[in-house]
Amino acid sequence: MKSRKKIGIALSGGGARGVSHLGVLKALNEKGIFPNRVSGTSAGAIVGSMYCEGYTPDAIFDIIVQTKYFKFLRPAVSLVGILKMEILEKLFSQYLEHNDFSKLKIPLTIAATDICRGKAVYFSEGEIIRAIMASSCIPGMFDPILIDGEYYVDGGVLNNLPVEPLDGVCDVIIGVNCNHLPEQPNIKNIKTLIERTVIMSMNFNSYSRKEKCDYFIEPTEMARFGAFDIKRAKDIFTAGYEGGLEYIENTPSLLNLVSAQ
Repeated sequence: MKSRKKIGIALSGGGARGVSHLGVLKALNEKGIFPNRVSGTSAGAIVGSMYCEGYTPDAIFDIIVQTKYFKFLRPAVSLVGILKMEILEKLFSQYLEHNDFSKLKIPLTIAATDICRGKAVYFSEGEIIRAIMASSCIPGMFDPILIDGEYYVDGGVLNNLPVEPLDGVCDVIIGVNCNHLPEQPNIKNIKTLIERTVIMSMNFNSYSRKEKCDYFIEPTEMARFGAFDIKRAKDIFTAGYEGGLEYIENTPSLLNLVSAQ
């Protein structure tokens, strides 16, 4: 059971919370809803690239857990950033062996930020891996990624929910935000203050594009997890899956996207 409509899905950035995208994709797939085009920022770009390569959500989750993604970081030599991403390039190459957008089973667009020219850039041709690294390059934490003479950092700086590449191309756009933030009466420490401020900024960025989405999925349980909470990956995956199923149940029109093939 797959939809004949052109369905686009935009996956937000959000660090380890991005694992929840796999749960949402699993819920949609189980109900017969399969995107024909994907766009993603940062964690959404990582999940999106693996999904478009042909891996199932469960298989991608297993890879993330087995490779211990966040343990592959090492100190940078330069003063521009704290960490380098080169070792992650080798990791990605194990699972994206073609390293070519044109070889993907589903069309993909990856959002990054051109730090020198101050604008959002969308990659959908050429090498995938450098584009993923650029989209995931947190400013101040990683060295900027050099592509064709330009330096790039995290796509979430300017576009944390890249619906633009889907607009006018897809019949239906599904936005998925993994950074739900409830009201909080007390800010207890500086760590909470900083994390909450960053998430608020990302969400303002994402919510400004909400009206362009026909459906907007935001699992509420994501508020329990931090951006680097990778040790709780299983819980994050489950929260995304349950949140996806709940949204589908409460939005019956979404099932209209399903048709026999």
